[in-house]
Amino acid sequence: MNGHQRVTAALQGNWPDKRPVMLHNFMPAAREAGMTQAEYRASAENIATAHIRAAEKYDLDGVLIDVDTATVAAALGVPTDYPEDEPARCHGAMLAELEAVGDLGPVDLCRAECVMAWVEACRLVKAHFGDEKFIRGNCDQLPFSLASMIRTPQAWMMDLMDPEGEEHVFALLAYCVDACAGFVELVSAAGVDMISHGDSPAGPDMIAPAMYRKYALPYQKRIAELAHARGRAYLLHICGSTEPILPDMLATGADALELDYKTDVRAIHRVCGEQVTLSGNIDPSGVMALGTPDLVAAKTRELLEVYEDSPRLIVCSGCALPPATPEANMRAMINTVRGCTT
Repeated sequence: MNGHQRVTAALQGNWPDKRPVMLHNFMPAAREAGMTQAEYRASAENIATAHIRAAEKYDLDGVLIDVDTATVAAALGVPTDYPEDEPARCHGAMLAELEAVGDLGPVDLCRAECVMAWVEACRLVKAHFGDEKFIRGNCDQLPFSLASMIRTPQAWMMDLMDPEGEEHVFALLAYCVDACAGFVELVSAAGVDMISHGDSPAGPDMIAPAMYRKYALPYQKRIAELAHARGRAYLLHICGSTEPILPDMLATGADALELDYKTDVRAIHRVCGEQVTLSGNIDPSGVMALGTPDLVAAKTRELLEVYEDSPRLIVCSGCALPPATPEANMRAMINTVRGCTT
């Protein structure tokens, strides 16, 4: 089997010849390619080059193409900073008053250079690897998270607590659905094998499960359905402790969930092991970036042992790896999965 076949098998609940391995590695990949984050995001060619080099260097089964968590928000008009060697970050509100949501114009992501560079990078990586490696095109943030950027997280939480403003809350979420759907259409057309999104502000670390089911789940489900309608697998990422909403996350129809170390892998296996594939869930900071190769290997073995009876596993960190993650640690995870000693 090649990498594409291994990941596909894991998504379909079939046993691959070896466990597939991916790295959530856009920051280390850029650094290993000699690029700052500013240089990395400057062009589609730079983004693609960094990912292609990393995938070939580590012989990864899949490639996760990511840029930051602010691209779509910036394209819509959210104030955004662009540090020299950090991912872009939003600051300040685009929509100062929720009642002004009706004044927002139509969404047209094709006019945003940052969006189109991301899309073109997906096309370039897919063209390079064809069906040799599985290409996951991340599509930034889902509607709940995007709404929190448009309003600022603090204002958005207050919006959700105001029953008199609920009509405007749903109007903003509908606007964000259009933006998310537009990105899905673009990245799907670039030929990737899987679409993915993050929606961490919708997790239990931020809102109650009942609020998740009301304000996030329906929109996650809608985007997953769109990805499937375009013939793409779909992955949902939420950081933090997600155990209270794991059954709800299954209801989105996602083919895979990317979950981090704060959710007990035994709970993930118990709820999801037979129904949906896990991408994760090794600690990207405390273990992968700051730990020793021996610790990485031990944590990788623990993950493999929990999932020894299920093929539904893609070994990966549960979130983005920090830029200074040591090569030795990434190799320790990969070699442990593949039963290598060097």
